[in-house]
This record gives sequence, C-alpha cells and structure tokens, in this order.
Amino acid sequence: MKILVTGSSGLIGSEVCTYFSKLGHSIHGIDNNQRKQFFGLQGDTSWRLRELENSLLDFTHHEIDIRDRAKVLEVIKCIKPHAIEHTAAQPSHDKAASIPFDDFDVNAVGTLNLLEATRQFCIDSPFVHMSTNKVYGDGPNYIKIKELETRWEYDDSEYENGIAETFSIDQCKHSLFGASKVAADVMVQEYGRYFGMATCCLRGGCLTGPSHSGVELHGFLSFLVKCNLDQKVYKIFGYKGKQVRDNIHSDDVAQFIDLFIASPRSGEVYNLGGGKENSCSILEAFELCESHSGISQKYEYLDKNRIGDHICYYSNLTKIKTHYPQFSLRHSLSDTIKQIVHAQRERA
Repeated sequence: MKILVTGSSGLIGSEVCTYFSKLGHSIHGIDNNQRKQFFGLQGDTSWRLRELENSLLDFTHHEIDIRDRAKVLEVIKCIKPHAIEHTAAQPSHDKAASIPFDDFDVNAVGTLNLLEATRQFCIDSPFVHMSTNKVYGDGPNYIKIKELETRWEYDDSEYENGIAETFSIDQCKHSLFGASKVAADVMVQEYGRYFGMATCCLRGGCLTGPSHSGVELHGFLSFLVKCNLDQKVYKIFGYKGKQVRDNIHSDDVAQFIDLFIASPRSGEVYNLGGGKENSCSILEAFELCESHSGISQKYEYLDKNRIGDHICYYSNLTKIKTHYPQFSLRHSLSDTIKQIVHAQRERA
C-alpha cells in the first residue's frame, strides 16, 4: 500500500512514516522544513529527514510546500496514494499572531489543496487530518474548576472524564492558529459528508515523543526536557504553573491512524489525547522530568498567561474507544518523558 504523509519530518509525520514502513508499506513524505523558517534552527527537522532516508526501506521524499496547489495536485495525481495522513501545519498558536497569512495559508488552504487533490485523483483513499484541541478555543476555561496542590482540576461531574467531541467550537477566543485549524477541521468534515469521502479529524492535545524538535512556542514536553538538560530557564506563563496538559505519545497516534485506515468512517471527529491518566500540569511535568534526568528544573514564573491557553484540558476518550475498541494507550506519561530525556541526551 502507498501511504502519503505530509509534514513527514515532523514529530507525528515521521512517526507515521516509521510505523507504516515497518508494516511493509511504501511511504511518500511531503515536507519542506517549514518549521526552520517558523522557529529558527531549534525547529530544524532536517536531521529527522536524514534518519528516515537512512532507515526506511521504501521511502520517497518530496520537497513540496502544501500551499503550492499545482504541485500538490501533481504529486497526488502521480502517486495515487491508498491513504493520506495530513500532519503538516504551522503548529504554534503564539506564532500565528505574527504571521497570520502564513498560518492560514498553511493550515487552512494547504488542507483544502490536499482534500481537493484527494477527491480528484483517489477519492476512495482514507484522509486523516491532524487537527488540535485548540479548535475548542478558550471554551474549556469556563468550566468550573478547583485548585489542587499541583494542578487545576475540573469541578463539574459532566467533565469528570474530560472534554468530549460535542463540546462547542463556537463563540470563544481561539487564537489565530485555532481559527485556521477550525477552518481546516470543518473542511475535512465537509469533504467527508458532502462527497462521501473517508475523512477524520484528530483533535490532539500535546502530541509528544522522542523525535520532537521542541521550541518555546511549540512542543511542551520536548522543550521542557531540553531546558532541563541544558540547564536553561523554562518560562511558566500564568495559572501558577498548574495548567493541565493532555499528552499523547506519537506512536499511539500512529496506532490509531492505522486502525482508522483499516476501518474508515466518513466526516468523523475524535479527541485524540492521553486522557486523564496521561495529563499533567507544568509543575507535575517538572517533577517527572527531574526524576528521569536527575537534574533540577530551572524556571521563571510570569504572571501573564498566553492568549487562548487552556487552564485545564484533557480528552474524553469514550467515543474513540467505542468506535475503535482495539485502541489503547501503550505509553505512559512517565515512560514518554523518560524516552524524551534519553533521546535528547543521545542527540546532544
């Protein structure tokens, strides 16, 4: 089977490439190292591309910008992939405010280019889109919460197991990044419902893993570990450092994509995260990182929170486990951080 992966040198894209290559599939990766342009040398993913080219048996790299409609149409017409995993994005809600045209063109228009190319040339191929929990904007911040010693926690029984897919994406502050991802998310659903295509949006929390090139504006655990190992100051933005993140290992994301391709649905949406069991606050992440690195975390507290940041967020996994009961999280939060620490030390 031919698998097309956009953002193939990024965290999720490269994990998906590796996962499906091990299953014997032919992998076509689209990536132009846009992260380096967005985030500088810290965001450079060329090292990951070299790893893929050296380690995967049947991998073809395509240096294409998904904003280039003609090239996107051409490559999909030529390859006619049996499945498309769209992970390419401008991934930072902070960065988006300074590059609004780039953000929307990559996240929304780039997604439209890929969808229309799929409709024209391989309409029966499942299309998986990596969306984000930022499509919910700051809506989750209006849920009643309580303050615990190291974290904020929901204080409403309706959200005891987290945020479900029925949570509104409307009438709230998203950040420009969140708005561009809403546009892409709704378009992926629409191509599924209107044209009968097999599409799904995966509204991820903090996607993480040892292959992440984390930077301050994107890549929570990866950047936190990097600061810890390099003994650099990590900045906490508001909420007493008790804001809760929903973390999922990139391998678990790839596992679910495999399940969806094997049994696709049309126009679906899933909250794909680690759920309550793999959630943590920044303070709790410090403690876990220190336990694996043996190094005390240096940090600075800034009282002003990031615009649109969630005080508490973790995914309700009921729907995804109901539709795909085979899906289970194979990586605990502690093990994931341990892997990140080890990988960064190896690359240092």
